[in-house]
Amino acid sequence: MIRTILRWVLALFYGAAGVIHLARPAPFLTIMPPWVPAPELVVQLTGIAELAGAIGLLQPWSLPLRRAAGWGLAAYALCVWPANFQHLLNDLARPGGGLGLSYHVPRLAFQPVLIWLALWVSAATDWPWARRGARAGE
Repeated sequence: MIRTILRWVLALFYGAAGVIHLARPAPFLTIMPPWVPAPELVVQLTGIAELAGAIGLLQPWSLPLRRAAGWGLAAYALCVWPANFQHLLNDLARPGGGLGLSYHVPRLAFQPVLIWLALWVSAATDWPWARRGARAGE
């Protein structure tokens, strides 16, 4: 039951983030690392990836599709981590430090949890609660 609720919460979070990425890309462009090519396209693709992952998480009839969405969102969260670091660097360079370390450090530290959560709610993993030898979601 908790897994299902968190799956819906994560899907709603990623669905909303996807819409925001597509409708209002400007804030995301400001935190794009300078080495990323075609930043406007990357922001659009991240919005589409978030929406696709959210839709995939909500599929009640297809455990393989939900698991694929979980793996996709986990990979997505890993790939956007550099933008979170860039946001930290941008803020630290501002007078007054922008949002400050009290915002950025927990955000950066939470990213691995977000990666794991996408895998767990999609039943791609049962770690750390799996019985030895049991398969996730079965």
